[in-house]
Amino acid sequence: MSFETPLPPYNASDPHATFLNSSCFDLLLIEMVPFAHRLAEQSTAERAAVTPRLDEEEQREAVFRRLDHLGYRVGQGLVERFSRDRPRFTDTLDMIKFLCKDIWTLVFRKQIDNLKTNHRGVYVLTDHSFRPFARMSMASPSETLARVQPFLWFPCGIIRGALASMGIEATVQAETAELPGATFQIKTITTKS
Repeated sequence: MSFETPLPPYNASDPHATFLNSSCFDLLLIEMVPFAHRLAEQSTAERAAVTPRLDEEEQREAVFRRLDHLGYRVGQGLVERFSRDRPRFTDTLDMIKFLCKDIWTLVFRKQIDNLKTNHRGVYVLTDHSFRPFARMSMASPSETLARVQPFLWFPCGIIRGALASMGIEATVQAETAELPGATFQIKTITTKS
C-alpha cells in the first residue's frame, strides 16, 4: 500500500503492489472506532440473555482489544511486506527508526516528528500533527481527551504488530495533550534467560 508516486522497487509492474487513495484511508480510520463500538454493543446484546450487560469499562475494553488487534495485524503485514528487501535489523533502535520513518510514512504520509529514548528500552514517539486528528475538534478539552483516546488504539496496535514482526515484544501507550498531536510510549519487554 502506498500513497506516493510509485518508485522502484514498489512500482505498478510489481504484482503485489496495491495503491490506495488517501481520502479512503482517512475515512476508514474515522469509521473504525464507531464500528468497533457497534460490534461491542452487538456482542453485548447477544450475551444479554446469558450474562448481565457489560458495564461501560468492559465495553471500552472490548473496543480497545478489537482496535488493537486490527492494528497489530496491519503492523505485522506492513513490516513483512516492506522490510523484505532490506538487510536484517541488528539493533532495536534501527527497528524503531524504521518504524518512525518508513512504516509511519506509509500509513500516515509523514514521518514521526520526534523520537526520544532512555537507551533502556523506553522510546517516546511524538507526532505533532497526527493525521487522524487533523480534522477533529471538540467543544471542551475534557471532552476531547476522552473522545479521541479510542482513535489512538489502532496506531498502538500497528506499532506493537510492526515491532513483533521484527522480533521485539513491547507495550505501547498513547496519549494526547491537545489536538492534533499524539505521543506514543513504547516499552520493550526483555525476556529473562
